[in-house]
Amino acid sequence: MAGAAVSCWNHTGLSPLAPRIPPSSRNHQFKTLELKFTPLFTLQQNSVRHHCKFNPNVVVGFRRRSFKSFLRNKDSQEPQQIHESKSDGKAGQRPMLELNALIGMYKEAVYDNNEEAVSEIEAMLQKLEKEKIELFQKVAALSAEIASGKERSIRLQADFENHRKQSEKKQLRLTTNAQEEVIGSLLTIVDKFEKTKRVVRPQTEKEKKIDTSYQGIYKQFVETMRSLNVSVVETVGKPFDPLFHEAVGREESQQFKEGIVMEEIQRGFLLRGRVLKPALVKVSKGSGLKKAPNTQEEAIGQPTVSSGADK
Repeated sequence: MAGAAVSCWNHTGLSPLAPRIPPSSRNHQFKTLELKFTPLFTLQQNSVRHHCKFNPNVVVGFRRRSFKSFLRNKDSQEPQQIHESKSDGKAGQRPMLELNALIGMYKEAVYDNNEEAVSEIEAMLQKLEKEKIELFQKVAALSAEIASGKERSIRLQADFENHRKQSEKKQLRLTTNAQEEVIGSLLTIVDKFEKTKRVVRPQTEKEKKIDTSYQGIYKQFVETMRSLNVSVVETVGKPFDPLFHEAVGREESQQFKEGIVMEEIQRGFLLRGRVLKPALVKVSKGSGLKKAPNTQEEAIGQPTVSSGADK
Protein backbone atom coordinates (compact mmCIF):
# COMPACT_ATOMS: atom_id res chain seq x y z
CA MET A 1 0.00 0.00 0.00
CA ALA A 2 3.08 2.26 -0.03
CA GLY A 3 2.37 3.47 -3.60
CA ALA A 4 -1.35 4.07 -3.15
CA ALA A 5 -2.73 7.58 -3.36
CA VAL A 6 -4.92 8.03 -0.29
CA SER A 7 -7.27 10.85 0.72
CA CYS A 8 -8.23 10.68 4.40
CA TRP A 9 -10.28 12.58 6.96
CA ASN A 10 -9.83 12.87 10.70
CA HIS A 11 -7.79 9.70 11.06
CA THR A 12 -5.21 9.75 13.83
CA GLY A 13 -3.10 7.02 12.26
CA LEU A 14 -2.09 9.19 9.27
CA SER A 15 -0.10 12.38 8.82
CA PRO A 16 -1.81 15.63 9.91
CA LEU A 17 -4.14 17.44 7.55
CA ALA A 18 -3.04 20.42 5.48
CA PRO A 19 -3.62 23.77 7.17
CA ARG A 20 -6.81 25.64 6.33
CA ILE A 21 -6.60 28.58 3.94
CA PRO A 22 -7.47 31.82 5.66
CA PRO A 23 -10.37 33.79 4.17
CA SER A 24 -8.14 36.71 3.27
CA SER A 25 -6.02 34.53 1.01
CA ARG A 26 -8.81 32.79 -0.94
CA ASN A 27 -8.30 34.96 -4.01
CA HIS A 28 -4.62 34.19 -4.15
CA GLN A 29 -3.20 31.44 -6.30
CA PHE A 30 -1.25 28.63 -4.69
CA LYS A 31 1.03 26.01 -6.07
CA THR A 32 -0.13 22.40 -6.09
CA LEU A 33 1.94 20.24 -3.77
CA GLU A 34 2.02 16.45 -3.68
CA LEU A 35 1.07 15.04 -0.30
CA LYS A 36 3.19 12.16 0.94
CA PHE A 37 2.78 10.27 4.18
CA THR A 38 4.30 7.43 6.09
CA PRO A 39 1.86 4.98 7.78
CA LEU A 40 2.37 4.79 11.52
CA PHE A 41 0.85 1.26 11.68
CA THR A 42 -0.69 -1.32 9.35
CA LEU A 43 -4.44 -0.79 8.93
CA GLN A 44 -6.84 -3.69 8.78
CA GLN A 45 -8.85 -4.21 5.63
CA ASN A 46 -12.17 -3.23 7.20
CA SER A 47 -10.64 -0.14 8.81
CA VAL A 48 -9.30 1.12 5.50
CA ARG A 49 -12.64 0.54 3.85
CA HIS A 50 -14.55 2.45 6.51
CA HIS A 51 -12.18 5.37 6.76
CA CYS A 52 -10.42 5.74 3.40
CA LYS A 53 -11.09 5.86 -0.29
CA PHE A 54 -8.43 3.88 -2.10
CA ASN A 55 -7.65 2.26 -5.41
CA PRO A 56 -9.27 -1.23 -5.49
CA ASN A 57 -6.50 -2.65 -7.66
CA VAL A 58 -4.30 -2.82 -4.56
CA VAL A 59 -6.20 -5.80 -3.08
CA VAL A 60 -7.12 -7.54 -6.31
CA GLY A 61 -4.39 -10.12 -5.81
CA PHE A 62 -5.63 -10.97 -2.34
CA ARG A 63 -9.23 -11.36 -3.56
CA ARG A 64 -8.22 -13.50 -6.50
CA ARG A 65 -6.11 -15.82 -4.39
CA SER A 66 -8.94 -16.21 -1.87
CA PHE A 67 -11.49 -17.07 -4.57
CA LYS A 68 -9.21 -19.56 -6.32
CA SER A 69 -8.32 -21.21 -3.04
CA PHE A 70 -12.04 -21.44 -2.30
CA LEU A 71 -12.67 -23.19 -5.62
CA ARG A 72 -9.72 -25.52 -5.09
CA ASN A 73 -10.89 -26.44 -1.60
CA LYS A 74 -14.44 -26.93 -2.85
CA ASP A 75 -13.33 -29.32 -5.62
CA SER A 76 -11.22 -31.33 -3.21
CA GLN A 77 -14.01 -31.57 -0.63
CA GLU A 78 -16.81 -32.71 -2.98
CA PRO A 79 -16.11 -36.50 -2.74
CA GLN A 80 -15.77 -36.27 1.03
CA GLN A 81 -19.03 -34.31 1.30
CA ILE A 82 -20.87 -36.90 -0.81
CA HIS A 83 -19.63 -39.65 1.49
CA GLU A 84 -20.54 -37.68 4.60
CA SER A 85 -24.00 -36.83 3.29
CA LYS A 86 -24.81 -40.54 3.19
CA SER A 87 -23.80 -41.09 6.80
CA ASP A 88 -24.81 -37.79 8.41
CA GLY A 89 -28.15 -36.08 7.88
CA LYS A 90 -26.70 -32.65 8.69
CA ALA A 91 -24.17 -32.78 5.85
CA GLY A 92 -26.80 -31.35 3.50
CA GLN A 93 -26.32 -27.96 5.19
CA ARG A 94 -22.78 -27.59 3.81
CA PRO A 95 -23.80 -26.73 0.20
CA MET A 96 -25.93 -23.91 1.60
CA LEU A 97 -22.99 -22.59 3.64
CA GLU A 98 -20.72 -22.75 0.59
CA LEU A 99 -23.34 -20.95 -1.49
CA ASN A 100 -23.55 -18.20 1.11
CA ALA A 101 -19.75 -17.92 1.09
CA LEU A 102 -19.79 -17.76 -2.71
CA ILE A 103 -22.38 -14.99 -2.66
CA GLY A 104 -20.29 -13.12 -0.11
CA MET A 105 -17.22 -13.37 -2.33
CA TYR A 106 -19.30 -12.22 -5.29
CA LYS A 107 -20.29 -9.08 -3.39
CA GLU A 108 -16.66 -8.50 -2.45
CA ALA A 109 -15.55 -8.94 -6.06
CA VAL A 110 -18.22 -6.51 -7.31
CA TYR A 111 -17.21 -3.99 -4.67
CA ASP A 112 -13.55 -4.37 -5.59
CA ASN A 113 -14.33 -4.18 -9.32
CA ASN A 114 -12.59 -7.52 -9.91
CA GLU A 115 -14.08 -8.46 -13.28
CA GLU A 116 -12.26 -11.78 -13.54
CA ALA A 117 -13.53 -12.98 -10.17
CA VAL A 118 -17.01 -11.64 -10.95
CA SER A 119 -17.16 -13.55 -14.24
CA GLU A 120 -15.94 -16.76 -12.60
CA ILE A 121 -18.44 -16.48 -9.77
CA GLU A 122 -21.26 -15.65 -12.19
CA ALA A 123 -20.39 -18.72 -14.25
CA MET A 124 -20.50 -20.84 -11.13
CA LEU A 125 -23.81 -19.30 -10.04
CA GLN A 126 -25.27 -19.96 -13.49
CA LYS A 127 -24.08 -23.56 -13.22
CA LEU A 128 -25.75 -23.86 -9.81
CA GLU A 129 -28.94 -22.33 -11.21
CA LYS A 130 -28.91 -24.84 -14.06
CA GLU A 131 -28.37 -27.70 -11.63
CA LYS A 132 -31.24 -26.39 -9.49
CA ILE A 133 -33.58 -26.33 -12.51
CA GLU A 134 -32.54 -29.87 -13.44
CA LEU A 135 -33.15 -31.02 -9.87
CA PHE A 136 -36.60 -29.39 -9.85
CA GLN A 137 -37.41 -31.17 -13.12
CA LYS A 138 -36.25 -34.48 -11.67
CA VAL A 139 -38.33 -33.90 -8.54
CA ALA A 140 -41.40 -33.08 -10.66
CA ALA A 141 -40.86 -36.21 -12.78
CA LEU A 142 -40.41 -38.38 -9.69
CA SER A 143 -43.50 -36.84 -8.06
CA ALA A 144 -45.56 -37.58 -11.18
CA GLU A 145 -44.19 -41.12 -11.26
CA ILE A 146 -45.03 -41.62 -7.57
CA ALA A 147 -48.57 -40.29 -8.11
CA SER A 148 -49.01 -42.58 -11.11
CA GLY A 149 -47.69 -45.51 -9.08
CA LYS A 150 -50.10 -44.76 -6.23
CA GLU A 151 -53.04 -44.55 -8.63
CA ARG A 152 -51.99 -47.80 -10.30
CA SER A 153 -51.60 -49.43 -6.88
CA ILE A 154 -55.10 -48.29 -5.85
CA ARG A 155 -56.58 -49.70 -9.07
CA LEU A 156 -54.76 -53.00 -8.60
CA GLN A 157 -55.94 -53.21 -5.00
CA ALA A 158 -59.54 -52.52 -6.05
CA ASP A 159 -59.31 -55.15 -8.80
CA PHE A 160 -57.85 -57.62 -6.33
CA GLU A 161 -60.66 -56.98 -3.83
CA ASN A 162 -63.30 -57.44 -6.54
CA HIS A 163 -61.65 -60.64 -7.72
CA ARG A 164 -61.42 -61.91 -4.14
CA LYS A 165 -65.11 -61.21 -3.49
CA GLN A 166 -66.14 -62.86 -6.74
CA SER A 167 -63.98 -65.89 -5.94
CA GLU A 168 -65.51 -66.15 -2.47
CA LYS A 169 -69.04 -65.94 -3.89
CA LYS A 170 -68.23 -68.54 -6.52
CA GLN A 171 -66.68 -70.84 -3.94
CA LEU A 172 -69.66 -70.42 -1.62
CA ARG A 173 -72.04 -71.12 -4.49
CA LEU A 174 -70.19 -74.30 -5.42
CA THR A 175 -70.10 -75.43 -1.80
CA THR A 176 -73.80 -74.69 -1.33
CA ASN A 177 -74.75 -76.51 -4.52
CA ALA A 178 -72.74 -79.56 -3.46
CA GLN A 179 -74.31 -79.52 -0.01
CA GLU A 180 -77.78 -79.15 -1.52
CA GLU A 181 -77.26 -82.22 -3.67
CA VAL A 182 -75.96 -84.34 -0.79
CA ILE A 183 -78.45 -83.13 1.82
CA GLY A 184 -81.34 -83.32 -0.64
CA SER A 185 -80.63 -87.00 -1.18
CA LEU A 186 -80.61 -87.56 2.60
CA LEU A 187 -83.92 -85.85 3.20
CA THR A 188 -85.77 -88.91 1.97
CA ILE A 189 -84.52 -90.68 5.11
CA VAL A 190 -86.14 -87.98 7.23
CA ASP A 191 -89.41 -88.42 5.35
CA LYS A 192 -89.36 -92.16 5.98
CA PHE A 193 -88.70 -91.64 9.67
CA GLU A 194 -91.60 -89.19 9.86
CA LYS A 195 -93.99 -91.57 8.11
CA THR A 196 -92.90 -94.48 10.29
CA LYS A 197 -93.39 -92.39 13.42
CA ARG A 198 -96.95 -91.50 12.40
CA VAL A 199 -97.95 -95.02 11.39
CA VAL A 200 -96.19 -97.36 13.80
CA ARG A 201 -97.61 -97.66 17.30
CA PRO A 202 -95.42 -99.92 19.46
CA GLN A 203 -97.39 -102.29 21.67
CA THR A 204 -94.96 -104.64 23.38
CA GLU A 205 -91.87 -103.82 25.37
CA LYS A 206 -89.67 -105.14 22.59
CA GLU A 207 -91.34 -102.89 20.03
CA LYS A 208 -91.00 -99.92 22.34
CA LYS A 209 -87.26 -100.57 22.73
CA ILE A 210 -86.86 -100.77 18.96
CA ASP A 211 -88.86 -97.55 18.54
CA THR A 212 -86.74 -95.81 21.17
CA SER A 213 -83.52 -96.81 19.41
CA TYR A 214 -84.87 -95.59 16.07
CA GLN A 215 -85.94 -92.30 17.61
CA GLY A 216 -82.41 -91.85 19.03
CA ILE A 217 -80.93 -92.39 15.57
CA TYR A 218 -83.44 -89.94 14.12
CA LYS A 219 -82.59 -87.34 16.75
CA GLN A 220 -78.86 -87.70 16.05
CA PHE A 221 -79.52 -87.35 12.33
CA VAL A 222 -81.49 -84.17 12.92
CA GLU A 223 -78.65 -82.70 15.03
CA THR A 224 -76.21 -83.45 12.21
CA MET A 225 -78.46 -81.66 9.75
CA ARG A 226 -78.73 -78.69 12.08
CA SER A 227 -74.91 -78.48 12.27
CA LEU A 228 -74.88 -78.18 8.46
CA ASN A 229 -77.16 -75.11 8.70
CA VAL A 230 -80.23 -77.10 7.69
CA SER A 231 -83.45 -75.81 9.25
CA VAL A 232 -87.12 -76.79 9.10
CA VAL A 233 -89.74 -74.71 7.30
CA GLU A 234 -92.32 -73.32 9.74
CA THR A 235 -95.81 -74.38 8.78
CA VAL A 236 -98.79 -74.64 11.17
CA GLY A 237 -100.12 -71.25 12.22
CA LYS A 238 -98.05 -69.35 9.64
CA PRO A 239 -99.43 -67.53 6.58
CA PHE A 240 -99.23 -69.57 3.42
CA ASP A 241 -96.12 -68.62 1.39
CA PRO A 242 -95.70 -70.26 -2.03
CA LEU A 243 -91.93 -69.84 -1.73
CA PHE A 244 -91.79 -72.18 1.29
CA HIS A 245 -95.09 -74.08 1.20
CA GLU A 246 -96.80 -76.33 -1.29
CA ALA A 247 -100.57 -76.59 -0.75
CA VAL A 248 -102.08 -80.03 -1.19
CA GLY A 249 -105.57 -78.97 -0.11
CA ARG A 250 -107.79 -76.26 1.34
CA GLU A 251 -110.29 -76.89 4.10
CA GLU A 252 -112.60 -74.91 6.32
CA SER A 253 -111.40 -74.41 9.86
CA GLN A 254 -112.89 -72.91 12.99
CA GLN A 255 -109.43 -72.50 14.52
CA PHE A 256 -107.45 -70.82 11.72
CA LYS A 257 -108.28 -67.83 9.57
CA GLU A 258 -108.33 -67.95 5.82
CA GLY A 259 -104.87 -68.30 4.24
CA ILE A 260 -103.26 -69.78 7.36
CA VAL A 261 -101.52 -73.17 7.24
CA MET A 262 -103.66 -75.53 9.32
CA GLU A 263 -101.84 -78.85 8.87
CA GLU A 264 -98.39 -80.10 7.83
CA ILE A 265 -98.40 -83.15 5.58
CA GLN A 266 -94.64 -83.33 4.96
CA ARG A 267 -91.78 -81.29 6.39
CA GLY A 268 -89.86 -78.76 4.35
CA PHE A 269 -86.20 -77.89 4.78
CA LEU A 270 -83.95 -74.85 4.25
CA LEU A 271 -80.19 -74.59 3.76
CA ARG A 272 -78.84 -71.16 4.78
CA GLY A 273 -82.23 -69.64 4.00
CA ARG A 274 -82.56 -71.33 0.60
CA VAL A 275 -85.37 -73.82 0.08
CA LEU A 276 -84.15 -77.39 -0.24
CA LYS A 277 -87.61 -78.86 -0.16
CA PRO A 278 -90.94 -77.04 0.28
CA ALA A 279 -93.32 -78.22 2.97
CA LEU A 280 -96.53 -79.98 1.94
CA VAL A 281 -99.40 -78.34 3.83
CA LYS A 282 -103.15 -77.84 4.05
CA VAL A 283 -104.43 -74.28 4.04
CA SER A 284 -107.48 -72.97 5.90
CA LYS A 285 -110.42 -71.52 3.97
CA GLY A 286 -111.80 -69.89 7.09
CA SER A 287 -114.76 -70.82 9.29
CA GLY A 288 -117.37 -70.67 6.48
CA LEU A 289 -119.82 -68.68 8.68
CA LYS A 290 -121.40 -65.52 7.31
CA LYS A 291 -121.46 -62.42 9.44
CA ALA A 292 -124.81 -61.47 11.08
CA PRO A 293 -126.37 -58.23 9.78
CA ASN A 294 -125.70 -55.26 12.00
CA THR A 295 -128.66 -53.13 10.97
CA GLN A 296 -132.24 -53.67 9.92
CA GLU A 297 -131.55 -52.37 6.43
CA GLU A 298 -128.90 -55.05 5.91
CA ALA A 299 -131.28 -57.72 7.27
CA ILE A 300 -134.05 -56.86 4.76
CA GLY A 301 -133.99 -59.19 1.79
CA GLN A 302 -131.43 -61.54 3.34
CA PRO A 303 -132.41 -65.22 3.59
CA THR A 304 -132.80 -66.73 7.02
CA VAL A 305 -129.97 -69.16 7.81
CA SER A 306 -130.87 -72.11 9.97
CA SER A 307 -128.53 -73.62 12.45
CA GLY A 308 -128.62 -76.93 10.64
CA ALA A 309 -127.08 -75.41 7.49
CA ASP A 310 -124.04 -74.31 9.37
CA LYS A 311 -123.37 -77.81 10.43
